[in-house]
Amino acid sequence: ARGFAPLRIADFQEVLGEPTVALSKLRELCFSGIPFDGGLRCLCWKILLNYLPLEKALWSSLLKKQRDLYSQFLKEMIIQPGIAKANLGVSREDVTLEDHPLNPNPDSRWNTYFKDNEVLLQIDKDVRRLYPDMAFFQRPTDYPCLLILDPQNEFETLRRRVEQTTLKSQTVARNRSGVTNVSSPLKSAPSSLSEYEVLPNGCEAHWEVVERILFIYAKLNPGIAYVQGMNEIVGPLYYTFATDPNSEWKEHAEADTFFCFTNLMAEIRDNFIKSLDDSQCGITYKMEKVYSTLKEKDVELYLKLQEQNIKPQFFAFRWLTLLLSQEFLLPDVIRIWDSLFADDKRFDFLLLVCCAMLTLIRDQLLEGDFTLNMRLLQDYPISDVHLILKKAKELQDSK
Repeated sequence: ARGFAPLRIADFQEVLGEPTVALSKLRELCFSGIPFDGGLRCLCWKILLNYLPLEKALWSSLLKKQRDLYSQFLKEMIIQPGIAKANLGVSREDVTLEDHPLNPNPDSRWNTYFKDNEVLLQIDKDVRRLYPDMAFFQRPTDYPCLLILDPQNEFETLRRRVEQTTLKSQTVARNRSGVTNVSSPLKSAPSSLSEYEVLPNGCEAHWEVVERILFIYAKLNPGIAYVQGMNEIVGPLYYTFATDPNSEWKEHAEADTFFCFTNLMAEIRDNFIKSLDDSQCGITYKMEKVYSTLKEKDVELYLKLQEQNIKPQFFAFRWLTLLLSQEFLLPDVIRIWDSLFADDKRFDFLLLVCCAMLTLIRDQLLEGDFTLNMRLLQDYPISDVHLILKKAKELQDSK
């Protein structure tokens, strides 16, 4: 990221220093990029994602309440009833008398356990592949979850649960299908999981923390559960909070990420729900909007793509659903998200960023044939996100 002038940092500190944060001023500052210094980005994202209220006096009590609530979720959803061998502050009824693994009753806890395992296996497969070009997610966290890793207990961690589960890793049926490939050619996964170093007991890697966040989200939101690609949304959030220079905040990266992710998903979850694809809030509508905006801004390029029958779902599906997290390197994704989160029309600016990406390679697209153009769009060639954001802002101002 480009260095921030001390004056600009002072502007942020001034807005954030008021007893009540002026949201419009904060949005305006964040839109042009948030400094990492002093944990400013982490704090701004928490406000922009409606996790922290604008009244500063409420922050500490709200954070305590939310973090306690998250601990409660861990106790109820990860520390499985009937599977935890110790009874430490978690009431546990013995499920084995009434209930057993072969119980056909759909409400059986064992039945739920096996169903959860299917979702867990899909999450596990996806989170192990998060940003394979960076070591961060494979590294141990400084703040492993003591509630679960406490040696006094023999709680079943998700890692052990994945290892022990007999279900073969079948892809969850909710997976999206069709030409919309969600993984980018840029990001190839290691060929086998054995390439990962196994961390000693009592340690956990950052990807395991992300796995827990997604598993709890899936349990609390059964209507959507887990869909491939959510790992790409939670990754940059968690990375940002887990590298916060302020250790007091960093320690609670897991809980804070969970709530910010939940709030962000509340805004974009319709993109992940297949049955809504063709509704006004669904992804098809948004993809069409990229093309209608392009038609308005650059009719020649629009006609060329139409003529080659390059449909927006071939590339814009991934751009929009994953908020561009697969198209750029992580620091650049985080910079784009500064602008996206600061946009008061929530993700209208994302459509303009997509248009800017198209117009910046217009000459190549106008010359290229179908195959060449598909390659350009599936593996976007420009890496300077400042150029892309500047162009998107020009498109916004030319309305």
